[in-house]
Amino acid sequence: MSPRWAPSKGTGGKGAGVEGGEGAGSGDGDRLVTARPLPGRRRLLARHPLARFLLRRTATAILLALGVTLVTFVLTNLVPGDPAAANLGQRAIGDPAIVAQFRHHYGLDKPLPVQYVTYLGNLLHGDLGESQQSHQSVLTDLSTAVPATLELAGAAIVVSLIVGVAFGVVAALHRDRLTDQLLRVISLLGVSVPTFWLALLAFYIFFYRLGWAPGSGRLDPGMTAPPHVTGLYTVDAALAGQWPVFWSAVGHLALPALVLTAYTVGLLTRFTRSAVLEVLNQDYVRAARAKGLPARTVLFQYVLRAALVPVITVAGLAFGALLSGTVLVESIFAWPGLGAYAYRSATTLDLPAVMGVGLVVGLVYLTVNLAVDVLYGVIDPRVRVQ
Repeated sequence: MSPRWAPSKGTGGKGAGVEGGEGAGSGDGDRLVTARPLPGRRRLLARHPLARFLLRRTATAILLALGVTLVTFVLTNLVPGDPAAANLGQRAIGDPAIVAQFRHHYGLDKPLPVQYVTYLGNLLHGDLGESQQSHQSVLTDLSTAVPATLELAGAAIVVSLIVGVAFGVVAALHRDRLTDQLLRVISLLGVSVPTFWLALLAFYIFFYRLGWAPGSGRLDPGMTAPPHVTGLYTVDAALAGQWPVFWSAVGHLALPALVLTAYTVGLLTRFTRSAVLEVLNQDYVRAARAKGLPARTVLFQYVLRAALVPVITVAGLAFGALLSGTVLVESIFAWPGLGAYAYRSATTLDLPAVMGVGLVVGLVYLTVNLAVDVLYGVIDPRVRVQ
């Protein structure tokens, strides 16, 4: 810290102290006052605003995750219906001893506060409970379902970002021309057509009529899954060098991913176009053009960087929706992902599995929002300071 000159005692006036307060007393001369240095941790955070920003967001995400567990638990237990009646057979449900044993095994005979505390305690040890439909650990079931949905949603969001941002930029640069009008119509169709209807139509045309796409599932019949590393068949097959399995996984992935891409591309095209048009009218963009900078430099270094902030927000929300809202598409293509698992769990009142799915979906949105906040700080330095 730099030293400050302050009046010494006896100057008979108001002087600036170390913190800018009042000095009192009388005297002659001045003395050198050094400001108190910040503690090590605070000084480190002051030098790195992005680290301070990340710590705040991480702490908020932890508190929200705790709230997600509470909301998921309460809403799941408010669902009308009897899990014992949904999972036991017609003869077993008539035996009170079997019903009592079922409730005791899954902890349903305890008060709700006790059940929630027990659930949190097990959750801290990585135990999400036992599924009532598969009689396996919920974590084991999710370790198979989540990678399948992650592979599908990841492929869809990557294609959507590339195509949607490119379409939006082209539409903005050709405002009110034929290219802009065509891209706006395409984006409008993308956000208007129901995804489940598009999935049925694509499956009927490209598989049943033309035979261009493979059937349902993640691999061809009779083909063995690659050794489990990430749960993503394309990645695991490439790591194992099983290229026939890799191309089979890519073929099965292509059609459902393109169906999910249609809506997201339309959404990103519209938002990118609006964001780019807004930035193009800013004074600093006009100044960059007046300096004679190349058009490519102005576009990538001045326009796109400022326009990406709202686009990242939409992309993050779209990715979260893809991970948690692909129930119908997964059902049509028989994709064994999170959506299909959630549907089966809900129809059988499998409470541990439903809570596990709800927790995963909540954590997905928290993680996506945290990643979006981090990208805000990387792209726009003003966010770090604020």
